[in-house]
Amino acid sequence: MSGAVHETVSGGSAKTARIVIYGLLLLLAAIYLLPLYVMLTTSLKSLDEIRGGDMLSLPASPSIAAWTKAWGEACIGVTCTGIKGYFWNSIKMVVPAVIISTLLGALNGYVLTKWRFPGHKIVFGMMLFACFIPFQAVLIPMARMLGMMGIANTTTGLVFVHVIYGLGFTTLFFRNYYEAFPDELIKAAMMDGAGFFRIFWRILLPTSGPIIVVTVIYQFTNIWNDFLFGVSFSSGGSSPMTVALNNLVASSTGVKEYNVDMAAAVFAALPTLFVYIVAGRYFVRGLMAGAVKG
Repeated sequence: MSGAVHETVSGGSAKTARIVIYGLLLLLAAIYLLPLYVMLTTSLKSLDEIRGGDMLSLPASPSIAAWTKAWGEACIGVTCTGIKGYFWNSIKMVVPAVIISTLLGALNGYVLTKWRFPGHKIVFGMMLFACFIPFQAVLIPMARMLGMMGIANTTTGLVFVHVIYGLGFTTLFFRNYYEAFPDELIKAAMMDGAGFFRIFWRILLPTSGPIIVVTVIYQFTNIWNDFLFGVSFSSGGSSPMTVALNNLVASSTGVKEYNVDMAAAVFAALPTLFVYIVAGRYFVRGLMAGAVKG
């Protein structure tokens, strides 16, 4: 009898604990998502409705006019050419930068774990140190380098900057992941006559799915959201989305169109939001995949 009562009490306590935990999670999620909610609802309201002062209310007459204006009539300085051009600048910058830095990071991780050479620990330590160099410390040297290479104020220059700055991180990810990969498989492939690149392309890279997802998400998010490099190494028509968004908000004259600003901000946030929705669940799995050796 007492055992049954004890089980009932324990079950009730566990149920109460779950309710409290889920309640807190829902509350924190609501607080976290509140800015996104305000952005979306404000972008669908008219200016008169926004002036009413109730930011949390739903739009009385939802309209995508602000979205159309932000996409097609956003201003950079005094020239209004549309935010869409700068959106595609970011796409043209992010895609090659992510692909190149991921591939080079995989090659570096492969060399540093399976083809060790004298001083490989020093090389890895220097690359790891590069991860902690502040952005501001490399602005002037990088500007001189881009000028000498003839790619200053271009999308190509921004790709180069993000590849260089992200290489330390991508190398760290792949190095830790490949450290857990069995050396016996590499040795067996070498005995069968496989060379450096064949081992990489046919054995290591096909098994690197989890860490590739981690690297792509990390690099995509950092590069897309970057503002400092974009504003420092680009200008005019070569600017990325983040710089265009800042200029749009800062250059507004006369009546402040908050709905247009919010719509442009949503456009800027959509790609990273999409990436996390599609592949976010694989991010933690990829981080943990190389955490334990063996």
